[in-house]
Amino acid sequence: HSLSESHFSPLPQELYLCAVQELSQFPELVEDVLKLQRWTEILQCPSEEDKEIRKKQVRPLFRHFRRIDACLQPREAFRGSDEIFCRVYTPDHSYVTIRSRLSCRVGEILALVREKLQYSEDQPTQPGNLLLVAVTSAGEKAAFRPSDEAVFTTLGVNTHLFACEPSELESLLPLPEEIHWSPGDSKLHDMSAEEVATQLVVFDWELFSCVHEVEFVCYVFHGEQARWRPLNLELVLQRCSEVQHWVATEILQCQSLPKRVQLLRKFIKIAALCKQQQDLLSFLAVVLGLDNPAVSRLRLTWEGLPGKFRKQFQQFESIADPSRNHKSYRDLMGSLRPPLIPFTPLLLKGETDIYTHTPGEDVAEMVRSIRRYRSSQLALDAEPSPSHLQTKAYVRQLQVIDNQNLLFEMSCKLEPKDM
Repeated sequence: HSLSESHFSPLPQELYLCAVQELSQFPELVEDVLKLQRWTEILQCPSEEDKEIRKKQVRPLFRHFRRIDACLQPREAFRGSDEIFCRVYTPDHSYVTIRSRLSCRVGEILALVREKLQYSEDQPTQPGNLLLVAVTSAGEKAAFRPSDEAVFTTLGVNTHLFACEPSELESLLPLPEEIHWSPGDSKLHDMSAEEVATQLVVFDWELFSCVHEVEFVCYVFHGEQARWRPLNLELVLQRCSEVQHWVATEILQCQSLPKRVQLLRKFIKIAALCKQQQDLLSFLAVVLGLDNPAVSRLRLTWEGLPGKFRKQFQQFESIADPSRNHKSYRDLMGSLRPPLIPFTPLLLKGETDIYTHTPGEDVAEMVRSIRRYRSSQLALDAEPSPSHLQTKAYVRQLQVIDNQNLLFEMSCKLEPKDM
């Protein structure tokens, strides 16, 4: 007798879940569990028509392109086989745009770059032995090995890929737009806190929903050393950093003291609305952004804040307090009902600590928690305003400065140390 497809479909998933529950006792099985998860995905593979549609979608990576039409589309989970466009810069800051698989090895990326440079009018000589290097906005450099895979999602908020010869490595500099800033009024002044918070929550939910639970398991056991990269999880972690630096950037670019006070009020209100909608990712990221030393030192700005806002922010800071293993945050999480978006770095920190110190603990508890957070769909009642598309585009491609030295320099220009 042949069984129907519906009888078959739960089996691989159940087998995978049983295997996950055994990981805490047998951590050496993690690679086998990852293979089992891939096998489960193969058995649940999409139709040929869906595959063809997916093949045609070559997506710009998270921050490397500024196309409005791309950023307004709902986020989909990245897979290693997905093709993306990405810019790779040369030492003179010209660049080539390559089309690559997300899981591509560094050696393959360099072959694509070399091929492009051979046909470039700006490249008078043939490129020699090339290195692929990540350069941060602070000028820090990290050279990749040819065998490294899926390096695209490991890049920081304003980190860019450079291809250079070994002799050029030390001379690499960040892009000019990463080390210079121009003061000016923010678009944020013209947006309502309610609309910005709503768009933050919607985007965070899309990103969090894209992360397969096996990515969390893989990160707990292998961290950043994993051979199988947790691509979507890395993008969520990048988003946490991005929102923190966005808050600091917006405040420190504002030259007018009254407008800076207005921005402080707006960010505290945005944090409150994110907390109310159970998005603890953006809630805590905004709070930590306001706690950035370059922002917290602005005495005149904080003194202009009404008392009720200062009191509210102190309450938010207590939730971010790391004492007693982040007890305030954990108590808050325990009081919420799904759907909710956790502050992902703390979720990972807690589970990594459990695995490191008490390996007998059941890692499956983390998987159950993640499922519980996503066990019902996010539903927001807000009616979209005429300007909601502009707000949506703004929130999904935040312009940020992530160089802490530059942020501190901006802060001291606004309120010198002797004021």
